[in-house]
Amino acid sequence: MAKYSSRYASSPEAVKKYDTQQLRDEFLIDNLMVNNEISLTYSHYDRYVAGSAVPINDLVLESIDPLKASYFLERREMGIINVGGSGSVVVEGVTYELNFKDALYIGSGNKEVLFKSTDPKNPAKYYINSAPAHTSYPSKKVSLAEANKLELGTMETANHRTVNQMIIGGVVKTCQLQMGMTELRPGSVWNTMPAHVHDRRMEVYFYLDIPENQAVCHFMGQPQETRHIWMNNHQAVISPPWSIHSGSGTSNYTFIWGMAGENLDYGDMDVCKINELR
Repeated sequence: MAKYSSRYASSPEAVKKYDTQQLRDEFLIDNLMVNNEISLTYSHYDRYVAGSAVPINDLVLESIDPLKASYFLERREMGIINVGGSGSVVVEGVTYELNFKDALYIGSGNKEVLFKSTDPKNPAKYYINSAPAHTSYPSKKVSLAEANKLELGTMETANHRTVNQMIIGGVVKTCQLQMGMTELRPGSVWNTMPAHVHDRRMEVYFYLDIPENQAVCHFMGQPQETRHIWMNNHQAVISPPWSIHSGSGTSNYTFIWGMAGENLDYGDMDVCKINELR
């Protein structure tokens, strides 16, 4: 049985009054990548689920109580990106081999999902996102090489990065879930800058490839009322629709972005001018 927690939505007016611990309690997801465990966080923002599975032994995906469903994907779709050793995900008897940074989309209506590692001593580490789905689309693997790649930023502004669009329109057909992975170049530390908000969808960031003894400072909040959360490797943070989502690290790093909402247009965002952030 998967371990799970629930997070209720918070208004921007309430968040203005949060201290450091309350901010972390509401938005930081720090129970990920536990050996031989499926760990899930159910957010009331767009009913989004973020979590992980690390199979030392094979792990079976089961429904959790907030879904009120007989199986997890009864009314949901799912995206998975492997950030560990090689492994496979078996969906209704079909095996999808996932190496480091490969992705898999699973459509709704699939009852049986099994997580496996090739070598239990170097287990696969599956990062999981899930959102409600109105219909079923075919499951599809997307390797990192098959992602749609965008080169953004510059070394001069410390944000030279490659955006790998993996589970997104034009690559995979989905109901509302979108996922991808942004890799910062050595010497670059800023992600998603200039920052933006998109009131039509929420987002979750998962940070990885953070070197030992380094960290990322994640910025959130309304553009004129920002807050920050210090992030370690393999932690995630929930970003409400009214919040910016940006970060800067003490080293370069990678992050996985996942989002859901009523609009699948990747470019649908309201950009915040850097010199107007507060």
